[in-house]
Amino acid sequence: MREERRPPETEAREVAPGVIRVQLPMNMPGLGHVNCYAIEDAEGIALIDPGVPSSRSWKALKQRLGDAGLPLRRVHTVVVTHSHPDHYGAAQRIRALTGADVVTHENFKTYWDPHEEDDFVREVAVPADYDAQSGAIENALMRLTSRERHSPWDRPVPWGGPPPDNQWKERFRWRILPLLLSKLWQPPRPSRRVLDGATIMLGNREWQSVHTPGHTADHLCLLDPDEGIFVSGDHLLPTITPHISGLTAQDAPLNDFLLSLERMHTFDMVKVVLPAHGLEFHDLPGRSTEIIDHHRDRLQTLTEAAANVPENELTVPEYSKYLFKPRSWGPMADSETFAHLEYLRQQGQATARSVEGELRYRITG
Repeated sequence: MREERRPPETEAREVAPGVIRVQLPMNMPGLGHVNCYAIEDAEGIALIDPGVPSSRSWKALKQRLGDAGLPLRRVHTVVVTHSHPDHYGAAQRIRALTGADVVTHENFKTYWDPHEEDDFVREVAVPADYDAQSGAIENALMRLTSRERHSPWDRPVPWGGPPPDNQWKERFRWRILPLLLSKLWQPPRPSRRVLDGATIMLGNREWQSVHTPGHTADHLCLLDPDEGIFVSGDHLLPTITPHISGLTAQDAPLNDFLLSLERMHTFDMVKVVLPAHGLEFHDLPGRSTEIIDHHRDRLQTLTEAAANVPENELTVPEYSKYLFKPRSWGPMADSETFAHLEYLRQQGQATARSVEGELRYRITG
């Protein structure tokens, strides 16, 4: 079993000087826990990525911090590495409880926050085949919770085809579940937004913010240059690679990600890397190179796939089947495939044309 899939440890432990890791439960494909990091100072506690928006995770967070002598009521700062619910889930709840500052990158935005204007999520007409019953449930819940519908999947995909949430399971996950959990699923309202290179005081030490776009446009890592500690969020994981989505506000998500990975070679003072999932590791540039090579291999796989079909031309879902195993086929696999094909197009190595509303890519070199 890969490290990132293992169930959470039940005890907090120090994994770097002054940094306590608390593993919190979650249930997403390929992931069994999320790492929350606690840093104590005379004024209280700072937390990094306080877990998913669930009662189970909240209970585990309180219990494990308490067992470590770090009661939740002392939290004065929450740093959120990026705008995915397994990282920001409890941030707004902690802020409401303790008055803690919530620190994010300047670009931080979420799908479900009605107070943010998302760059690429917009209200669209409900598809003709949208189930009337599920639509009625969603509308009733929106009225009860005074929430707006902000689903990342409620528009046609850019490579052609219907919205991915045209199936009941996906509609429930992206539209109805956040409304049912509205008391827990509260997108945070940052009290401080930082730019790349800004200084953040955690544990009476100066940490440097490191903007690493790719996985998301707002991804933020933290560097303590004196102790050689690098908190990597999802940017660098020990045995798996983060999803690089083609459904994003970034114009070139894969290119952004590769550049962010190459930047890791400049941090030669780093002794330990603390990821958002899995265990700590020590070779920052080595792991960065491995992930770069992984994506270069995927680009080569696409090139070879095109060479073996008539006119060197396929749709995004067709290319996706060369990159992913059958159990992974679907919207997320197509999204990452689209990001890779767009990278090739932007590099002048592919062209795309629309045929009956569906993009077909030809890889030229």
